Amino acid sequence: MNTPEIPPFVRFILERLKRAGYKGYIVGGAVRDTCRGKPVKDWDVATSASPKLIREIFQEQRQFSLKHDTVSLVSDGQPFEITTFRGEEGDIEGDLRRRDFTINAMAFDGENGSIIDPCLGQRDLVKQIVRASGNPHARFREDPLRLLRAVRFTAETGFFIERDTLAAMEDLAALLPSAAQERIRDELVRILVSDRPSASFNLMVRTGLLKEFLPELQEGRFKRQNRYHKHTILKHTLATLDSVRPDPDLRLAALLHDVAKPRVRRKVGGEWRFFGHEKESALLAEEIMGRLKFKGSVISKVICLIGRHLILYDSNWSDGAVRRLIRKVGDPLIRDLFALREADLSSHTECEQQMEMLTELKNRVRAQVESKSAVRRKDLAVDGWTIMAEAGLPPGPGVGKVLKELHEKVFDQPELNNRDALIALLRQMRMPDV
Repeated sequence: MNTPEIPPFVRFILERLKRAGYKGYIVGGAVRDTCRGKPVKDWDVATSASPKLIREIFQEQRQFSLKHDTVSLVSDGQPFEITTFRGEEGDIEGDLRRRDFTINAMAFDGENGSIIDPCLGQRDLVKQIVRASGNPHARFREDPLRLLRAVRFTAETGFFIERDTLAAMEDLAALLPSAAQERIRDELVRILVSDRPSASFNLMVRTGLLKEFLPELQEGRFKRQNRYHKHTILKHTLATLDSVRPDPDLRLAALLHDVAKPRVRRKVGGEWRFFGHEKESALLAEEIMGRLKFKGSVISKVICLIGRHLILYDSNWSDGAVRRLIRKVGDPLIRDLFALREADLSSHTECEQQMEMLTELKNRVRAQVESKSAVRRKDLAVDGWTIMAEAGLPPGPGVGKVLKELHEKVFDQPELNNRDALIALLRQMRMPDV
């Protein structure tokens, strides 16, 4: 049996509680991960002391409380949670029986080195099973987020969900929306960055969880596409999701890149078409991510990728057109755009030519970035003062319009970005009305 290598600060917590006359045990993920031979990320302690007493015992320590029965101490920037025993029994076994899953319902006694395991979590670790502690219906009703946590644990461990636990998830799926959207979002992100998130989404479809918190995605489940696609809309989405690297924002873009396809789906000439689906998907993705309380910066990045993922490139694009793409998307975000499009195309049929075009565009973008020819407006060889002096314009929006026009010309012909050439162009231009 593995025993945890207890950090000094955790030992300090246990010893301080003991000296004050209270029980303290290491619980939760630290015990589970130690039993699995995995690195421990979080250290949590359960104690017989009340939250008020915990704050008094550790009054000299930096601390905060985000949960009713939990006090978090901070050491070297890392939080360590101390939680009062759950349940009416007021002891560690009663506490463990109220925890979500058996694999999380174990405690380590630092005094004698034993593992307390009333729910047989070690057995389920060996069997690779996610099983609710005690009555699964009761556990899920206590905290409906546990419905999604069960899925997340299967994603992170590769374990299977035990039969009665799975049946309770199907029975109680409708409770999930009662959990805070921020908590649902955090579980979703952890599922997205797992090795094969498609398996988790298929499990969410089976249990009815997906339609409860992402009904827009479920709309594509039985929607066939056209001869360019191997799969239904949802199956294509999940194939794309698995194909991109496990970056949270990129995986989120892959998940939602075709989310509006069922709503724009029209049959034209006997074949399904999806006109404007990329723009509509960006709008719907923005709504979904807002509902799930994602940060504005994440939303902006993801909808940019979704709204531009349908890259209709051909070899006739000028270098200026390539530079405009770089300007609109931004570097390094354009690398994520290419990754998304490549994953998208990989589950199409007859995609060889489009893949070749994408590779050609990637090479042209790389060349433009390396040559630094994608000039920014602030890099123009003239500025607003020059415009006003040469054209006789007063300060105001007219100066900005002239700068924008010069910038566009330099985008097409970077060699024009010198003072003499730009002043010559300026003298040929029609000045805006002031």
